[in-house]
This record gives sequence, structure tokens and C-alpha cells, in this order.
Amino acid sequence: MYRTHHCNELRKSDIGRTAMLAGWVHVRRDHGGVIFIDLRDREGLTQVVFRPEENADLATQAHHLRHEDVIEVEGKVSARVPGTENAKLPTGDIELVPNQLRILNRADVLPFPLDAEGTNEDLRLSYRYFDLRRPQMTRNLRLRHKVTKATRDFLDEKGFLEIETPILSKSTPEGARDFLVPSRLIKGKFYALPQAPQQYKQLLMVGGIEKYFQIAKCFRDEDLRADRQPEFTQIDIEASFVVPDDIFLLTEGLLAAVFRASRNVEIPTPFPRLTYAQAMDEFGSDKPDRRFGMHLTDLADTFRSSSFKMFRGALDAGGAVKAINAKNFASLTIGQSDELTAMAKQYGAKGLAFIKVESGEWKSPIVKFFSEAETEALRSKLHVEEGDLILFAADKWEVVCEVLGRIRCRIAEMQQLTVGSDQLDFLWVTDFPLMAFSAEENKWNAVHHPFTRPKDEDIAKLEAQEFREVRAQAYDVVLNGVELGGGSIRIHEPDLQAKIFAALGVSEEDQQAMFGHMLRAFRLGAPPHGGIALGLDRIVMLICGEESIREVMAFPKNNRGIDLMSHSPSDVDQRQLRDLGIKLTGEQPPSAN
Repeated sequence: MYRTHHCNELRKSDIGRTAMLAGWVHVRRDHGGVIFIDLRDREGLTQVVFRPEENADLATQAHHLRHEDVIEVEGKVSARVPGTENAKLPTGDIELVPNQLRILNRADVLPFPLDAEGTNEDLRLSYRYFDLRRPQMTRNLRLRHKVTKATRDFLDEKGFLEIETPILSKSTPEGARDFLVPSRLIKGKFYALPQAPQQYKQLLMVGGIEKYFQIAKCFRDEDLRADRQPEFTQIDIEASFVVPDDIFLLTEGLLAAVFRASRNVEIPTPFPRLTYAQAMDEFGSDKPDRRFGMHLTDLADTFRSSSFKMFRGALDAGGAVKAINAKNFASLTIGQSDELTAMAKQYGAKGLAFIKVESGEWKSPIVKFFSEAETEALRSKLHVEEGDLILFAADKWEVVCEVLGRIRCRIAEMQQLTVGSDQLDFLWVTDFPLMAFSAEENKWNAVHHPFTRPKDEDIAKLEAQEFREVRAQAYDVVLNGVELGGGSIRIHEPDLQAKIFAALGVSEEDQQAMFGHMLRAFRLGAPPHGGIALGLDRIVMLICGEESIREVMAFPKNNRGIDLMSHSPSDVDQRQLRDLGIKLTGEQPPSAN
């Protein structure tokens, strides 16, 4: 036996007892020959004191201990000397005075101090097994466990069955690029790692399972960012004989259970709902952060007959003119102004018009083009006051919304409008477009995936090929401007599914090659069904107050998709390639080594 207690367990009531502890040397302090050790394990810290007058040999051994050495100690639990108690520690009233010390393993020179702030992330990921010892990482993984346990408990109570679906699957066009796995037994053929268990969970509904869930590993070969990894985990849910309200009620109950278990907070339900059109029109985003103002204000009526060509021209072309009021931000720096202008151009605008309100004056080169009525309309609609910064966009509706939506969020970051906020603003965004036209590909693509059901009242528009007007029975759940997950009611009729494939430019031959199994399944009595997938990593990231999902994953890749700890991806033996019938050609990029 290595220990009788963990390092956050002993209290005043244990004084006089013999205890055994094991863990890492967190801190060693030498106070005139008396050696104090803060011994750490996953649960916390206990102070261990080696006094030369009580056991000189043990004190000598303790003198040579280093940070992160692994030790076992046995001794008496004693009260700390009056005045030396540590109220910040649960074990701060006691200390262990050992009569035995065993060194279980020595630690080499540490790659970085565990308590250092701002350690380079690549260095941390290179020594992730060491980085995981930090209390913050232990806390994050503990909270992740609580989230998954609460999820399983809640869905089990609701009658859902946890069912695993295949990892080696089939490559089909569902959005992101697939990770491919070559087959050794059937050379020239490839499996794909699942971007999501989408087809399998629908087939489970055809199979009569009715209520399914899975804590599912998913894989997408796409560019990375703070809330995206090549492999990630989602809470995957599907149910038969449901309508959107059923999924909303289930998801709200699940998230309430998760936040109760992990943060001990009660979140109000039901969540507010916005349509996609409302969210874009008012916030410029399909995942709006409503914790601050700066709503997009429509100015079409104000400038419909304006002599200002920039605004009038956009409206005459069927576009939009909108503005946001960044309160108390007229004093932005030149660098900040240049950044916002560059952002506007990046997302499709030709530039960024603005007005600064300083010393009672509207400062902008465009003000001279406004009539008195237009100026008064702006003052009234935007509630213009001293110190405000008014920013305009005039272009196609989609461009205007995205540009001002992005700028709105960036200004909130610059002004730190949500720093320190503990507000949890959940909402649903509904009625997404079913399809979006890609000018680059000259074709229509599914906004979510090709199995999303159109709203019943819009099916006639689908048949009339008015694709831009067709709305989906799709929905996203959003928290503080972060999409937690999304889902939809699915198509269950083979004829409607074939029509959607045709609208997306998938030939009948390709339909059979890629989705023949789905179409055949739908012809054998598929029930109406729908579901949702929630990003487990993102939920835990928000619960932990982290800014990157890498902080809530045990062994993540860095922002280049590399596992710096194991040097993956890596070269493989030529014999392995030969067995797979693969020959590498051309110049190879550098490996992770």
C-alpha cells in the first residue's frame, strides 16, 4: 500500500493518527535545516515537515529532494504551529511529521515550472504529460468528466440508448474534407474517418432504435483555430417521431443538467429563439453574442432617396445600408481604426465609413453629404451621443450583415465589454437557409448537410427551384456567441431525398454510388426523425472559462495539427506503404520531427 489518504483529505479530526501519503514534491523549503515539503497529488496538497532533531537521517534525505520527485511518506498527523496555519488550503490546519520516507522516482531538470504563467503553448504540448499535472488542467479534465457523466445520466433517464457507430466509414461529401484510411486488403480503396455519425444515426432510426445517443469521436481535415481540432468529441443525439420543439426541450434539459453538475448553477429555460434572418439582421451573426449592445440598425428608409451616392447606390441595387453605434469609442487609436477597416475589406466591403462624435461635432468626410433630415434620423435611430463612434456598411445584405457583425464583436473585445461577465446567454437560432449558392463552384450546396429537411411550407419553392427562398428545419443552440451545437429534422422519404440530391447537383448515378444505402433504407419504412449534435469540447471550454478547446483536451494537436509530444503525423516505413499499395511522389513537406 502506497497511501492511506490522498493529499487533500487530512483534517484536524485526524490529528494523532498515522497516515501514509504519496505524490509529487510540489515545493521544498529549507528553514534553518527544517525541511518543509508541499506534497501534491491529483486532489490537492499536504504539508510534510522533516525536523533534524526528530529524525536526522530523514531530514538529510529530504534536503536532497527536488521539485516533482515522486515520494511516499508515513508518519503522524500533527497540528501546525499556532500562527502558521494556511486558511487557503483545506489541509492548512495540519501537517504530517514522517518517520518513513521512500523515494519512488526522481525527476530530471523540469522543462518549465508548473506554476509559471505564459509558458509557450508548443513547449507545454511537447511535454503534455507533465503539463497535465497543473491543477488547472486537472480541474478542466475533472469538469469534462462531470459533463460527460451528467450527459449519460440525463439521456439514460430519458430512455436513450448509447450505441457506438463505426470509425472506419465511407467518404461522402458532407462539408469538410475527410481523413482517408487506405485498405490493405482491398488495394486502391479507402475508408474515411467519420466527420459525424450522421448517416449511421439515421439508419439506427430506420432500425427502430427510436432514441440514440453517443459521446462520439469525429474527424475533419480542415484549418484549425482555438475552438477547432482535427479530432473532436460531440454529444450525438437522434430520436424518432419528433418535431423541433421536442429536440429543444430535450437539449435545454440536458444543458441544464450539465451546468448544474459542473458549475452548480441553474440556467433558465426555455431558451429564447431567433430566426436566422433575425439574428443576421440585428447582430450580423448566426451565433450572436447578446451580452452587449451595438445592434445593427437598418437605414434603408433614411437613405432611400439620399444624394449620397455610396448609400443610395447600394439600396438601388437591392442591397442594404446598416450602422452600429460603438458607445464611448470615438477615441479609438489609428491602429484600431486601420484594423477595423482591414476587417471590413476582408469580409467583402469596399471600405468602412464612420462618424466620430467629439466635442459636440460629427467628424467624418461623409457628413457633408447628409441632409439635415438624414442627420436627425441618424441621431434618433442610433441614439447618438458625445463620444460615440458610428460605423456604416453599404453593400449586399449578406455582406453588410457579416461585416458589421464581425466588427461589432471585435469592438466588444477592444472595449472588453464581456470581461469578467458571468452571464450565460443561451438562445436558439432557427429557420436556416436550406442551401447556399457557391459562385466559385457555380452550384448550390447544403448549408448543414444534404439530409436536412426543408420546412413543409417551402417544399413547393424547392420544386419550383426557388432554392434561395427554401428554409430548413434546422436549428443551432448558442451560448455567449459560441455555437454549442446544431441539428435538424431529417428527410425520411426517398423521393424528397432524391430531389434534394438533384438540387445539389448530385447525379442519379452518384446518388446510388455514395448514398444508395440511405435511399434503399428509406424505402423500407423510415420513421420521421431528427436530432442534434453538441460540441462537448466547446461546452467544457465555456464551463472552464478557457479560450481554447486545447485546454480541455488531454492530448490535443497544436494549431498546425501536430502532436508535438509524440511527433505525429510522422513518416512511416516503406514496407507499410508497399503493403497498402501506396507510392509517395513529389516533394514531401517536412514531418513533425
